[in-house]
Amino acid sequence: MKLEVMVLPVSDVDRAKDFYTNLGWREDADLTTGDDFRVVQLTPPGSPCSVIFGTGVTSTPPGSAKGLHLVVDDIDAACAELADHGVRMSQVFHDSGGLFHHADSKARVSGPAPDHESYGSFASFDDPDGNGWFLQEITHRLPGR
Repeated sequence: MKLEVMVLPVSDVDRAKDFYTNLGWREDADLTTGDDFRVVQLTPPGSPCSVIFGTGVTSTPPGSAKGLHLVVDDIDAACAELADHGVRMSQVFHDSGGLFHHADSKARVSGPAPDHESYGSFASFDDPDGNGWFLQEITHRLPGR
């Protein structure tokens, strides 16, 4: 089994499509069967998993997807690149306990994990609807990953 697609709830399909394609995400599909059904599928560069959004594809409220993660090998460079595309980025942070970040900003420490320890540095941003994304820096993968 492998994760192939995530569904994003958005309010304006064209605005969402513009946002993500501006980030360099590949358009895989933009299909419609009428005014009540449209599917847009986009894939982040280098990712085997895509996102789908559109009209009639989810009943979840727009902006309610939280905790979506994009893996990067250089968090500072990724933040700078996204900011160059107009994305409002958080500061780079790590968790005070050295583990995965908390659901809110509790226990966040400004700056990357000590020595940029793999899996430990994060930054966040929201899409135009408020769907919440995290960047996670992974420089060395755990065995079997």
